[in-house]
Amino acid sequence: MYQAAQNRYEGLPYRRCGASGLLLPAVSLGLWHNFGDTAPYENMRALCRTAFDHGITHFDLANNYGPQPGAAEENFGKILRDDLGVYRDELIISTKAGYEMWAGPYGNWGSRKYLLASLDQSLRRMGLDYVDIFYHHRMDPNTPLEETMGALAQAVRSGKALYVGLSNYDGPTLEKATAILDELKVPFVINQNRYSIFDRTIERNGLKDTAARLNRGIITFSPLAQGLLTDRYLHGIPADSRVHTDGRFLKEKDITPERIAQIQALNELAAARGQTLAEMALAWLLSHKEITTVLIGASRTEQILDNIKAVENTHFTAEERTAIDKISL
Repeated sequence: MYQAAQNRYEGLPYRRCGASGLLLPAVSLGLWHNFGDTAPYENMRALCRTAFDHGITHFDLANNYGPQPGAAEENFGKILRDDLGVYRDELIISTKAGYEMWAGPYGNWGSRKYLLASLDQSLRRMGLDYVDIFYHHRMDPNTPLEETMGALAQAVRSGKALYVGLSNYDGPTLEKATAILDELKVPFVINQNRYSIFDRTIERNGLKDTAARLNRGIITFSPLAQGLLTDRYLHGIPADSRVHTDGRFLKEKDITPERIAQIQALNELAAARGQTLAEMALAWLLSHKEITTVLIGASRTEQILDNIKAVENTHFTAEERTAIDKISL
């Protein structure tokens, strides 16, 4: 019978999510990878136990996380029944809908029909009455924004979500969505976007500045750039790299000699700070006041323990910031 560590709240800081009352741990656990049908169940349990035992209360999912789509939610539902469910009131569980989930015209994008049906399916898979955060997963150029935001409002009014979030939005669309959600009095608290030393898209598309101005939080995914901001690629591409085992998100053509040189230079800077490259990459994100939490993935419990060390030093001098930008941009 699993019992959570009694000192679980002594390590990680908790940050306010925008102007809301919701606090999130500085490091959250994402179930994008390693929680599908092909992953060992006992390893999934160990990852979630380790995370919660060290103060990670936020577990992030989506309807299509797998493989197969829905598998991560089903497996997390088992973990809730076996281990974490008795701590439900201490957990922040989020899920999303927006990418293709089932065949036909109603299983994709941002219609009211799709979002509310998907939320019901997610709740069944996880065995929950509600999720803490329900996201629209990506902008939909064809569905009226009022319809999509209205569906998020209905999710809250029905009691099936406590808060709502937006994922993969840009600044101008975020501003329009916020105005609609504010008028509907929906607790919209957070944006989920890709952000790392190597990916500055939210600095260019207005999302980062707009979220800060509107007092909404930001949670970053792929903070280690699919593993590039770790020591795995310091000397080239390992044989067991995700490049070879799963080429969907990181491709061999992306790992150029120039990129390897950047990784090596950043690693030297991290060492001078007394950190690993991964720790520095996460700390760099957490040093930005706009960022509420960083979303890590893990295949081994040791990775979780290593990553949470990033919170021990999130201060960067002006010279260090300039050096990081010079190396990476």
